[in-house]
Amino acid sequence: MQCEMCGETIRGPPKLVRVEGAELQVCSKCEKFGTAVQQVRRTDLVRPAAPRQAGARAPAPVATAYRKKDLFDYMEGEIVDDYSERIRHARMEKGLSQKDLAMQMKEKEHLIKKIENRELIPEEDVRKKFEKTLGIRLIDAPVTESEKKVQSRLAPTLGDLTTIRKARK
Repeated sequence: MQCEMCGETIRGPPKLVRVEGAELQVCSKCEKFGTAVQQVRRTDLVRPAAPRQAGARAPAPVATAYRKKDLFDYMEGEIVDDYSERIRHARMEKGLSQKDLAMQMKEKEHLIKKIENRELIPEEDVRKKFEKTLGIRLIDAPVTESEKKVQSRLAPTLGDLTTIRKARK
């Protein structure tokens, strides 16, 4: 193992020290540059199974830890690139000023201005308010099979033409 400070090979066990807020594993020469940190014993490591004796009870199963959901788990799709133009165009079509739109959405006018000027990307709850108030769609939702069929009926693609020709033969 190499010292994370000087790069020399560490002989013996590495020392864990905190240097300007960063915890580093260093050699004995470099440990004087930081403060020693007690190494925490890891209890989550799997221990080798002890041999079972006759009549011994099996250990209780350990509960699995569930991953906490983050922002990306709740998102339906990605926001479109031209979200500011769509919002501005829909607002103008309805004849609303930024102040009127902000009052209808119960948001601040400053937020509407920043989103229309592409200084901010609207968060999920604000995006939904825009979609409901203005009647627009601001995310690229994945296309479902039924939508693909409707689109293919309207304008055949090259793959559709290939399928048609194969069917005639």
